[in-house]
Order: sequence, then structure tokens, then C-alpha cells
Amino acid sequence: MVWRSRNRVPRPRERPDLAHDIEATQPETAERLERPRVEALERILGVPFKVLDDGFARVVDYMGSDESIVQAARVSYGKGTKKIHEDRGLIRYLMRHRHTTPFEMCEIKLHVRVPMDAWRQWIRHRTASVNEYSTRYSLAIDAAQITPAGEWRKQSTGNRQGSAGCMEEADGEKFSRQEADLQGLARRVYKERIDAGVAREQARKDLPLSTYTEAYWKVNLHNLLHFLSLRMDEHSQLEIRQYARVIGEDIVSQWCPSTWEAFLDYRMNAMGLSGIEIEIVQSIAAGDADRARDVAGRHGWLEPGKAGLKRNRERDELEAKLIRLNLSIPWR
Repeated sequence: MVWRSRNRVPRPRERPDLAHDIEATQPETAERLERPRVEALERILGVPFKVLDDGFARVVDYMGSDESIVQAARVSYGKGTKKIHEDRGLIRYLMRHRHTTPFEMCEIKLHVRVPMDAWRQWIRHRTASVNEYSTRYSLAIDAAQITPAGEWRKQSTGNRQGSAGCMEEADGEKFSRQEADLQGLARRVYKERIDAGVAREQARKDLPLSTYTEAYWKVNLHNLLHFLSLRMDEHSQLEIRQYARVIGEDIVSQWCPSTWEAFLDYRMNAMGLSGIEIEIVQSIAAGDADRARDVAGRHGWLEPGKAGLKRNRERDELEAKLIRLNLSIPWR
């Protein structure tokens, strides 16, 4: 037995008067919206931008533009009626005050070819849709990043996950030879396994992290700018920083130029100050070095060590900001 509700709402065809009411609520004329088209980006669609020795990044597709951001912010329809300089001002306002939703209206899909060690860092940004080349289904890409003799970097003494300066080229030549031998051996062993019938999912396990992989990476503009703010930073690993710079300077700058300008101004080239830092800077500006030292001391920034002050990361970061602002460091 099928039970039917006694309160079933009749369909429009069963109630001519209801159909008439529905039609009456529709606008008499609706403006047709056109897909935003960015000519500068259209010209580079599918064009690979070389990164490192054998990597690249290229645009596969995109949605939206600076105009889309402005429209979303104004909750308007069709093309905006404001002047270009007013649109630019609105985008700068949104960026300055971190109103991020309008930037999510734009999306871009990239095809990238990246060494696996850099890709491991890239994939940690979990705000994108990703489809990576499968070495379980297909043969591994026969390419690995090669390091020139003069580009072997030294371990930083102040940052455990960073580098500082390069090794002597004579030492680098030895490391580059070893790298070539290691990559060649790993590839030969991999090929022997494949030729012998070993499963691809197992044959791949000893390939080095320098092996290139490829992926499609689709992300909205807000999350892309966050990615760039971290990976273009001077403290990020050089290899992924080169990809970030290409994506930012060669692609995003062409896609959304007003947004890129605001991003550089308010994010990359800007400076943030904590409450403690503001208090110290105010003291320095007022010519009161004693008060600046007192503030720093109260917060444990000036503890004495065996040879001068103990290392303090917050103090080090403020000193870098003071140097950039051309202000004196009161405890030196």
C-alpha cells in the first residue's frame, strides 16, 4: 500500500492559477551575463613557464577576474558600473581589511611539473583540488632535478629547516657527480624491475625525491595568495620559491593585476607588528631608549648569556624590522 499525503502541494500544471503566479514572479527581462575574459591570460593559456632545470607551470583554465571580485563584493549583477580606479580602490580595501570571500570567486587550474621533494611541501596546502600523475598506474617520469656544482647550499645555523650560502664549487662538483651516479643507478634498477615484471607500485619505491612528478592543481585566488605569501617568502625552500615566483609574477599578475598589486603592497611588502613591538617602536620614535629596553626586558627578550644576550627569536625578528625601518636598536 502506498501512502499519500493529504496536504500534497499540487503541481503547476494541475493548478493553472498557481502556474500563473510563478510566472508572475519571474523578471520580465534578465540581463545575460558574460564569462569574464582576461586577454592577457588567454594569451598564455597552455604555455609552459620553465622552472628549475626540467620543471614547468602553466595555466590550463581559469574562472573570474578582478571584475569578478568587485562584483562579488558589491553583490551586483552584470558588468560593474564603477570606474576602473574605484574598482582598484575596492580591491585594495578588501585586501587591506582581509575580506577574503570575494577573492574566492576566482579560480585557476594549473598543470605543474615539480621534483617530489618540493611537491611534498606543495601538497601540504590542503585548500586545492589535486590530481597527481600516478606511478602506480604509469611509468615514473624519466627526469630528475640536477644540481649544478655551485648551487649546493649550506645548512643554516640559525634555522634548522633552512639554508644559508653555498658550498665551495670544488666540493659541489663532487656532490654533483655523486648525484648523477645515484640518479642513474636508481633509474637503471627501476627499469630492470619493470622489465622483469615487478609491479609498478613496488618497483618505484627506491626512486629519489629529485624525480619529477606532474599534477593538475585547481585553487581559488584567496587560497592561492596564501600559498604564494608563504612560498614566495625568503625563508621558504629555494626550489618551491622559484615555482611560487613564476606563478605569481608571470601568471597571477596577468590574471588579476589589481589584486596582485594589492597583494604585494599589503601582504608581501608589508610589515606586521605585535603589541610588544609597537610599544618598543613608540619608545624609539619618542627618543626614549631606556623605556624601549625596559619593555623588551620585561618580556624576557634581553636575558644575558655567556657571550652577550641569549638568543631570542622575537627579538631577532624585531631587530630585522627596525633595520628595515631605519631605526636604531636600543640594546646594541
